[in-house]
Amino acid sequence: MPKGKIVAGVLAPHPPHLVYAEGAAQNEARGECGWEELRWAYARCRESIRALEPEVLLVHTPHWQTIVGHHVLGLPRFQGHAVDPIFPHLFRYHYDLQVDVDLSLRIAEEAAHLGLLTKVMKNPDFRIDYGTITSLHLMRPEWDLPVVVLSANNSPYYFSDVYGMDEMSKLGQASQAAIAKSGKRAVLLASNSLSHRHFTREPEPAEDMTHEHIYDYGHYLWDMKVLRLMAAGQSRELLDILPEYIANTAAEVKAGGLTWMLAALDYPSYPAEIHGYGSVIGTGNAVVAWQHERAGGQA
Repeated sequence: MPKGKIVAGVLAPHPPHLVYAEGAAQNEARGECGWEELRWAYARCRESIRALEPEVLLVHTPHWQTIVGHHVLGLPRFQGHAVDPIFPHLFRYHYDLQVDVDLSLRIAEEAAHLGLLTKVMKNPDFRIDYGTITSLHLMRPEWDLPVVVLSANNSPYYFSDVYGMDEMSKLGQASQAAIAKSGKRAVLLASNSLSHRHFTREPEPAEDMTHEHIYDYGHYLWDMKVLRLMAAGQSRELLDILPEYIANTAAEVKAGGLTWMLAALDYPSYPAEIHGYGSVIGTGNAVVAWQHERAGGQA
């Protein structure tokens, strides 16, 4: 079997508003427009990823939170109805996921070798979280590729950001090793927003963009600092400031998806491609791609 490789990594935020505004057939609630800067950014990004001919998508989601260990989906198929607990009027989605169980099991095995506690989810009634669904839908609305879904262990919240980042870095290394053994072309999706302070009220209708802006100017400045580091290929410098960034902006990257992805990509020193940045209910969101294969990455 040929050696598998990570062909790209994507910072793939998951505001359910984007699926609502797209008018996705699987979603019961359908908007007319809204958040175009992010939806068009996703459109550009997914075409560039499609050209790489990936065979599997891996997503690390902050909304499958696990107290003990790092979990992966372990059945070939999960079907159900996902409802966003905060925005049920916008997101009521009927999903049907095909899982690459072999790769999931390989990741769990490699993670265990690195000292991480792992668990495989084999409950057929397990409900998939909206973060997973939204990122996957926006990156591949055809749902024609198998996926691997990784949970967000709560170590950054129960211990510290630094402890959690160490856990997620090991999970990234395990994912890289498992992908290499799988023989498949993989794309990693870090399902995270950037700054993550929400407004407590939304306009009527929700897609009225005259009310949409970032929550705080300071949060915006921090988001721009982070994006500049990504665009400059300064991954390690980005990780160095991540705890301070999280403390100042309630950034959702605290959950570990970005750290996991950068570790799996061997902390890229090449520039990331920023497809777009925008706000959703005050939060900062960016669609950013690391074209790992094109940049000569070996992972």
